[in-house]
Amino acid sequence: MGEVDPAFIQDPEHRPKPTMTHEAQDIPLIDLSAAAHDINSDSLSALVSDIGKACKQWGFFQVINHGVPEERRRRMETAAREFFGRSAEEKRKVKRDAVKVLGYYDAENTKNVRDWKEVFDFSVEEPTFVPKSLDADDEDVIQWKNQWPHYPPYLREACEEYAEEMVKLGLKIMELIGLSLGLAPKRFEHFFKDQTSFIRLNHYPPCPSPDLALGVGRHKDAGVLTILAQDHVGGLQVKQKSDGQWVRVRPIPDAYIINVGDIIQVWSNEAYESVEHRVMVNSEKERFSIPFFMNPSHYTMVEPLQELTSHQNPPKYKPYNWGKFFVTRKRSNFIKLDVENIQIHHFKIN
Repeated sequence: MGEVDPAFIQDPEHRPKPTMTHEAQDIPLIDLSAAAHDINSDSLSALVSDIGKACKQWGFFQVINHGVPEERRRRMETAAREFFGRSAEEKRKVKRDAVKVLGYYDAENTKNVRDWKEVFDFSVEEPTFVPKSLDADDEDVIQWKNQWPHYPPYLREACEEYAEEMVKLGLKIMELIGLSLGLAPKRFEHFFKDQTSFIRLNHYPPCPSPDLALGVGRHKDAGVLTILAQDHVGGLQVKQKSDGQWVRVRPIPDAYIINVGDIIQVWSNEAYESVEHRVMVNSEKERFSIPFFMNPSHYTMVEPLQELTSHQNPPKYKPYNWGKFFVTRKRSNFIKLDVENIQIHHFKIN
């Protein structure tokens, strides 16, 4: 990517401080083995309690003994490195655009500032159905289809196998989050019948000015849940809820980083909150990561769950259609907007 183009430079108040990095050693590390076996209820209760505390206090946690086969994760990571190692010309054969929204891209913006990264996106459902237009009265849908590169030849198979594991893990974690909120175990499952979930392969090349640019600018995730695999280089920072301090999430081998998305904030009526995070870049090392963005069906109306509202705790958000919201958010991947893109606070009830 060469020298830092002005398009990458963050406003002074949002620039990273590579020499003043605090490490978030307190982000909970949770062992999921109690959810994988027939174990006594005390063990499961302790696990559910830990999940609830992590969601409430941090909005982020790491999990181990999660059940994802190491071989599938390694194969996915190897395929990603091979793909990003191809020539720009080869990668752009599967370049995404406003019509083909899945595939390779190297000019994504966050908060209208360009990210120092290149990505490859693929959806979990093939095809994925989304609204045809942003018109609230238009019920027509279109299909989003994956674009698969020729090289490496096994990338598609690696991606599809890995996606299966992410869906299983995501549903398991959603069940635990539901239990922590006092909900029925399978309360969330029906929302993912025709899910719009997708997986992103991220590559962050070395950056000559890591004090000016970010791999991904500050943001909150719009969907339900994010499950992130990151390599040993690290770079993810979370804005600590207690004091607003940016803290680094230390890479733990074979762990996954989980964060609550905006939809859980709405469903839980703000019992749990989505948290701002960003990605720092490195002047010497490239970094790879693989987030799974767990999203509901396009026809889902997102609103506080009835079980979690009452006369004393009325709904804090108006209902909104996830498909329309999702398609609106996608627009900013391809054009710089003059105003802030759609956010859940636009549906907040004052």
